[in-house]
Amino acid sequence: MTTKPAAVHVPYTGGEKESLHACLDRHRNAVLWKLEGLDDERLRRPMTPSGTSLLGLVKHLGSVEYGWLRTAFGHETEPLWFDPFAGEDMSADQGETTAQIVDFYGRARAAADRTITEGSLDDLGTSWNGATVSLRWVLIRMVEETARHAGHMDILRELIDGTAGDHRPG
Repeated sequence: MTTKPAAVHVPYTGGEKESLHACLDRHRNAVLWKLEGLDDERLRRPMTPSGTSLLGLVKHLGSVEYGWLRTAFGHETEPLWFDPFAGEDMSADQGETTAQIVDFYGRARAAADRTITEGSLDDLGTSWNGATVSLRWVLIRMVEETARHAGHMDILRELIDGTAGDHRPG
């Protein structure tokens, strides 16, 4: 899969952008940690009546990173092979490999990081629904979205093999 990301700690006295970015990275790393050690069948196994799976959540988070942190600010994204507005980002189709989805998330994350690094918290963009949003608001939204789904992934992982926790130990 991927190399293990280094532990990220939100600085106790950091600046606003640095702290928001570190918080987002901390939850992003938890998302990847939830995948470690599982085979393809368990990664894509639907664990809820709605079909939620670990790999489907990673695919969704990749599309959300592109949408909120690239498209909203007028930056290019890679072409998607699925339609997130039709809910196709929430499942891992059998034609998609685990590596394809995890790599997609990594590319989306790297592209989003460029927007964060190069931008100002007061930069304005336009969301998918036409609302004007600041980079500050989007970072808060992304922390919320990623933490929410990392929590879902924690529950799914515990149901799969008993592994629990919000972040990699140590």
